[in-house]
Amino acid sequence: MPDTHRDRSDRCPGVHATHTAADGALARIRLPGGRVRPPQLEALATATEEFGDGYLELTARGNVQIRGVEDGVGLAELMTAAGLAAAATNDRARNIALSPLTGRIGGVADVGDVCAELDAIVGSDAMLTGLSGRFLFGIDDGRCDVIARHPDIAVLARSADTVDVLLGDQPLGSAPTTDAAAALAALARDKVDVAPQPWRIGDLTDVEREEIIIRARDRLAPPVGPITQVAPSPSPIVGWFDQDDGAVLLGAVVELARVPAQLLHFLAAVNKPVIVTGDREILLCDLDEAVAETVVRVLAPMGLTFDASSPWASVTCCVGSPGCGRAHAPVRDDLLARVDGGPVTGREHWSGCERGCGAPTGAHLLVEAHPDGYRRAHVHG
Repeated sequence: MPDTHRDRSDRCPGVHATHTAADGALARIRLPGGRVRPPQLEALATATEEFGDGYLELTARGNVQIRGVEDGVGLAELMTAAGLAAAATNDRARNIALSPLTGRIGGVADVGDVCAELDAIVGSDAMLTGLSGRFLFGIDDGRCDVIARHPDIAVLARSADTVDVLLGDQPLGSAPTTDAAAALAALARDKVDVAPQPWRIGDLTDVEREEIIIRARDRLAPPVGPITQVAPSPSPIVGWFDQDDGAVLLGAVVELARVPAQLLHFLAAVNKPVIVTGDREILLCDLDEAVAETVVRVLAPMGLTFDASSPWASVTCCVGSPGCGRAHAPVRDDLLARVDGGPVTGREHWSGCERGCGAPTGAHLLVEAHPDGYRRAHVHG
């Protein structure tokens, strides 16, 4: 019988409510759309030094987290002052996936403003405090990269002026792009009102799902048309890219998706917008060519990898032991040995137990630790 999460509380960590792990308290900082400004990067660097273990971890939702937190109150105050946290009642609901290249490279429309508007609503709406910290909003600029991550509710740009609104993978209707954030918020309120206990849309009963659909369709125009989901590019956003406006975007990865505090300080000093993607990539945006060349020359020796063929563009893992009490193996150490021992030919995710924390949504090789060793299985996504 599937677990519908109706009989247990959601303990997903945030800034104001940390999770107690084997290596100390874990705080997760939501970055709606993965977007972070230079002063916020500087605040994150300070937070890892003053309150954590000196590293910032990148997550599979484009968020970040700090381990080994000893002063949760101090961390929350710093993150709130930096604009990286909302009120304790709403902060964990700010899970918003956004097409990372929107407004800079390709896409049907620039939907970045939709993300900012939705974040403002979710961070302050009293009714949306009922959302689980695992519930995911999606804002897709038409290239289907966010839809491929299976958000709970989403909008998909069909033109510069119109979006389709989706419940899971099901189109419900269309709305003007200017109303996209409001349409998502209304759909989320329907979910809270009709079915407050289930964490995700996939946990709804058929009756609950149908009631939400009926309410939404009363508000929306008919869908633009059938959605043909185009498979997103399997290539990582790693390397040198020309933006549509002539500026340069640099995509990079780091070993084990852990960014040391010193590197964060240097990234902040570039003084340009940064995006963290759901594939744990770091995108430095809006650079001119001279600055981009300097960034590569200075930051590559510090651990920022701009090579798309690097194994760190393909392999991910959970923390494993000793950081997680559930883990059956020191996953990070074993993955480092794996990378040092031979070529990586496809996407892999190494997990310390059967929960598969942090696994990618697309096809990958799952390497899962058990008491008797690792087991390997191909996940088709």
